[in-house]
Amino acid sequence: MKDAYLVLSNGMVFEGKAIGYQKETVGELVFTTGMVGYMETLTDPSYAGQIVTQTFPLIGNYGVIPEDFEGETAVRGYVVRELCEEPSNFRSEYELQKFLEDHEIPGICGVDTRELTRILREEGVMNAKIVYEMPECMKNDDFESGASSAELVEAVDEELLRYTVSGVVHEVSCKEAYTVSPEQVLYKVVLIDYGAKKNIVRSLVNRGCEVTVVPESTSAEEVLAMNPDGIMLSNGPGDPAENVYCIEQIRQLVGKVPVFGICLGHQLTALAMGGKTMKLKYGHRGANQPVREVMGTRTYITSQNHGYAVVAESLKGIGEETYRNANDGSNEGMIYPGKKCFTVQFHPEACGGPKDTDHLFDRFISMMGGND
Repeated sequence: MKDAYLVLSNGMVFEGKAIGYQKETVGELVFTTGMVGYMETLTDPSYAGQIVTQTFPLIGNYGVIPEDFEGETAVRGYVVRELCEEPSNFRSEYELQKFLEDHEIPGICGVDTRELTRILREEGVMNAKIVYEMPECMKNDDFESGASSAELVEAVDEELLRYTVSGVVHEVSCKEAYTVSPEQVLYKVVLIDYGAKKNIVRSLVNRGCEVTVVPESTSAEEVLAMNPDGIMLSNGPGDPAENVYCIEQIRQLVGKVPVFGICLGHQLTALAMGGKTMKLKYGHRGANQPVREVMGTRTYITSQNHGYAVVAESLKGIGEETYRNANDGSNEGMIYPGKKCFTVQFHPEACGGPKDTDHLFDRFISMMGGND
């Protein structure tokens, strides 16, 4: 394998081996804690603009299963401790290395991903770059992989220092509307695609919903003209506050028909209702995030992928907080009384799991049936 280097914007450098498609790349470095589901991660549009680090040490051991893809891949890079070259699974069609090459995703293996995770937890997410030429500072005999160099900080190129994740919702949203129907249609739902995962559509279709998926640029007037029984606001990448047009359309939709928002849809709804969002230090990414009911006794294990959170206090008198993250206390859900609208930060449609909260789709179905 060819040598590769992960250069962090704080001046740290990690040496490893090149995997995937070999091209230099820069992105926001984040970590995800899932022990399984690497294919769902790589095909989740919510990772647009980011270099993803897997904390689980062995990746690729069950190969690539196209049936499990959640969407078009949008990651800018991939970091793993060890890449399995000989997968073993009856559903596997080919190895992960080929997937990375075919989708032009550059990556690096042989990196201490637990150390990387510790750095991101302590310092927060930061930009990083995958390169193939040894940085000058590493040519010093005393330099160690994972060490920081003041000289490198000064020498780091402008692209690494100035990169920001922006304009990504338009980038990953579908370009034309399409419809997916069950054998028997009970309800008609419009899903606004901000980077929607396929299992949102599957979860609705399995419950008798005909789902029309529309681009993020679709106006509220056009959505309402379709006479939907309910509106689904999908997950998606980036800073919610930059999506000014989408926020305005949601403002015009809430209160007209039942609305259910997930992840970015949750954040955009909060902004549309006059609330605020904030950027988390290192976000929540993985399939083991504990979420507890605010007015109940249950704690759910959830799948999440986001770097921003709703500021619940900013919606006082407008919405009611329904869920909180059990680790850091950040907001995980809101309901808007009298508006037939509820939203959650986590993924009730999660693949490959957990499924603790998929009952929220049943709640949406009940709401479309006239029950609040």
